[in-house]
Amino acid sequence: MKVYRFDTQGNRTIINFDSFTFSGGEEHIRFQTFDASQTSKIEIVERLINSSKTIRLMLAVDALKRMTHQATAIELVIPYFPYARQDRVCVEGEALGASVMAQIINNMNFNKVTIWDAHSDVSPALINNVKNIDQTLLVERCKALCKKLTKGQLTLISPDAGASKKTLKLAQKFNGKVPVVQANKQRDLKTGDIVDTEILGDVSNQDVLIVDDIGDGGRTFIELAKVLKKQGARSVALFVSHGIFSKGLEVFDGLIDEIYTTDSIRAREDFNTNSNVQLSVIEA
Repeated sequence: MKVYRFDTQGNRTIINFDSFTFSGGEEHIRFQTFDASQTSKIEIVERLINSSKTIRLMLAVDALKRMTHQATAIELVIPYFPYARQDRVCVEGEALGASVMAQIINNMNFNKVTIWDAHSDVSPALINNVKNIDQTLLVERCKALCKKLTKGQLTLISPDAGASKKTLKLAQKFNGKVPVVQANKQRDLKTGDIVDTEILGDVSNQDVLIVDDIGDGGRTFIELAKVLKKQGARSVALFVSHGIFSKGLEVFDGLIDEIYTTDSIRAREDFNTNSNVQLSVIEA
């Protein structure tokens, strides 16, 4: 977590703090003092990738409100909104995780909450004072990728029906010069395994870019890349706004040549680089 103080002239400085976890599991945080009277707003930037960080955020907000006598605006930047994929109840007995997390954030009464490329329209609708940074704006931060897209050197691949809207929007960002090919996948409803992947277009002798919002275990992209290469794609790249990559990058070796993602889940230096995949990380 990083906490910034903006003075009345708009200058930004970091607010230092100490934090630790007690042996009983409780989180603790203590900020160094600063001149609250000359502070126009406070911005907290955090990757909420586990429950401990969520509790620490709550403690930080309480401490800062006490230090400023609740007279200073506090804004939150959480590039990856946790529980975004739990945006519906599929089976009786499940929780609506996105709603629960949104309530926790809303109860802290932030003046503004910034997230990146929400998984669906559900999360932004649940969060108060939210600003959702569009995926197209994240792509713009990668100069090398933008150059290829501007020149029409890549064919965009939508991995499934759920990603098609965002893929088409990205193509429109580059004035429709970028061709789009839709892919479909079929899963075994009992096991969840992908049993078939279909490419609805010609990719032979083309450099292609798969576009999605979240990359986790990577099975969708692995099976898709196999079919793309079998059908003659010259190279296969992947852009995901949020790179979790729980199975590591080595699972993509020989299938995906290059991956573009952001530092919404982890800092650039924390990505596993024990693979042959070229990795480009877009930083905040």
